Amino acid sequence: MKPKFRRNHLTASLLLATLGMVGAMPVWSANHREAPLTALDTKADITDWFAFVSYDDPGKVTMILNVDPLLEPANGPNYAPFDPEILYEMKVDNTFDADEDLKIQFRFKTEQRLPGVFTGFVGAGNGVPAPANSPSPVSPGTTIVPPAITALNGTGSEGLGSRQTYTVTVLKKIGGIWTKVFDNGVKNLIAVPSNVGPRTMPNYPALAQQGIYDLGSGVKVFAGTVDDPFYIDLGATFDSINYRPSAFGSGIAAVYTPGQDAEQAKNFSADDVSGYNVNTIAIELPISMLTSDGQQHPATDAKAVLGTYATTSRPRIKTMPSQPGGKPALSTNFVQIQRMGNPLINELLVGTGDKDKFSMSEPKNDAQFANYFLDPLLARVVNAVYGGVVTIPTPPRVDLLPLVTYAAPICPGCNTAQAGPVADLLRLNTGIPPTAKAQRNRMAFLAGDSAGYPNGRRVSDDVTDISLRTVVGVLNPAFNIFPNNILADGVNNNDSSYQEVFPYVAFANSGRDSRHIDPTEPGCYDVFSIVGIDCPVN
Repeated sequence: MKPKFRRNHLTASLLLATLGMVGAMPVWSANHREAPLTALDTKADITDWFAFVSYDDPGKVTMILNVDPLLEPANGPNYAPFDPEILYEMKVDNTFDADEDLKIQFRFKTEQRLPGVFTGFVGAGNGVPAPANSPSPVSPGTTIVPPAITALNGTGSEGLGSRQTYTVTVLKKIGGIWTKVFDNGVKNLIAVPSNVGPRTMPNYPALAQQGIYDLGSGVKVFAGTVDDPFYIDLGATFDSINYRPSAFGSGIAAVYTPGQDAEQAKNFSADDVSGYNVNTIAIELPISMLTSDGQQHPATDAKAVLGTYATTSRPRIKTMPSQPGGKPALSTNFVQIQRMGNPLINELLVGTGDKDKFSMSEPKNDAQFANYFLDPLLARVVNAVYGGVVTIPTPPRVDLLPLVTYAAPICPGCNTAQAGPVADLLRLNTGIPPTAKAQRNRMAFLAGDSAGYPNGRRVSDDVTDISLRTVVGVLNPAFNIFPNNILADGVNNNDSSYQEVFPYVAFANSGRDSRHIDPTEPGCYDVFSIVGIDCPVN
C-alpha cells in the first residue's frame, strides 16, 4: 500500500492567523472545521482556496475551491457528493475595494441511475452474470453486476448509479448590474466520482481525465473528489504547538545545526490528513477575463493584481416535505455559510465566539475583526511554548500589513489610494510568470519564489511553515533570524504527487487500497526516495 501524507489545517490556520493580526486578514494555511457552524455543516466547509498563474500558460489563472474535509475514501455506500442545495462561488476583486467585481457560480444536480442498487457505484470486468445455482426467480446468466465503470457517460457508465452534473456561470458587475458573460452552454458537465477501488473503477486516472472539460474561450473546468492537496502535522499543531523532535526547527537548537537543509522535501513528521480525499472545483480562465479592463498587465502595473476568495451559500429558507421521500422547498435567496481567502485566518486568529460571524461576513467589512489581528495570539503562543527562545515583534504588527492590503511586494504598482481596506483576500499578481518545476520552492515568497504564496497560492506551497515563520516576524529583518526562520511542523510534501497540468491536484485515493500514515511511520518521500522516484499519483 502506498503511504499518504496530508496537512494540518489548524496549524496553518494559526500561523496564518497570526500574520493577519496586523489589522487585516493575512495569508495563512487552509481551513478544516474552522468554525462551529461549518463543523456541523461540513458540506459547506471550505478547506482550501488556491489561485495562481497556470504553470503551462502564463496567460491564464487557475482557481481551485476545495470543500468537505477529511473524506475517508472507503466511506461508502454514498461516499461524498457535492450538495445540490449549496451555491459554490469564486469571487474576484479587481478594483481594490475588497468587493467582488466578478463571480463564478457552480451548482450541482444529483441523479440516481440505479435506484434499486444498495450502493452508488458498482461494476466488475465485462459484467458478472448470475451463476448456475442462482435461486429463482433470477435465471442463471442474468447480469447481476454491470461492467466496470470506465466512462462518465454512455457505454462504460452503466454502474455509475449516483451521478452528479453541474453548471458554470461567470458573472461580471457592469454598470453596477450583475451580467452573465459566460456559461457552459449546452455542454453536459459530469463530476468525477470518488475512487471506489480497482474492481469497480479499474483505470481511475483515465476515468478522472474525462472530467476535464474544455468550454472554449480559453476556459477549462473540473469538479470531483480528489486527493486532499494540503499537508500538515495537525495533531502536533493543536496539541498546543507540540511539534515532534524529528521536525527541523520544532526542537529548535536541540535538533537543528547550521548547515542542515531545513527546506528539503523529506518529511519528518506525520501528515495527519494523509490518505484523505476532498471535493474540488477547479477552473482555468484567461487573465483578460478577470482584470478590470479585460487586458493582461505587467507585474509593475496595479491592474495586474486580483483579490480573490471563495464562498459557499445555502437557501435562506428550507421547508421540509410533509411526505416521506418528497423534496424540500428551497427559497431562491441565499445566505453565506463560509468564505475563505487566505488560509487559516478563521481557524487560528478569530475567537470562537466570532468565527460564525466572520464566516458569514464580507471581506470589505473585515475592519470589525481587527482586534484579532493587531496582536496575534499565535505568535505569543510560540513565544511562550519555546520559553522565549523565539522572540516576536511588538504590536501593532506593521510587518504584516503587506499581506492584508494591496501593497508591495505583491502589488508593487499600487499607490496609497489603491491599498484598499484591510480584508481577507488572497491577492495574486497575474504579471508574475509561473516558476518552472525545477526552480519551484515550497517556501515560495520566503525563498525567493515570487510566483507562490502569499502571491496567490499554489497547491504545493507549504503554507504552514510559511505562515509559522511569518507570524513570528521574519518579514521584519530584525526578526528574520535563527530560530524564527527555521520553524517548521516537519511535514514538507504531500503524500501524492501533484500534476503539472490542469487541474493540478492528484486524483482521488482508492477506497479499497488507500491508507493513512501514523506519526511513527515513514512518509512517501522516505519510501520512494530510496529508488529515486516521485511519490505515486493515485
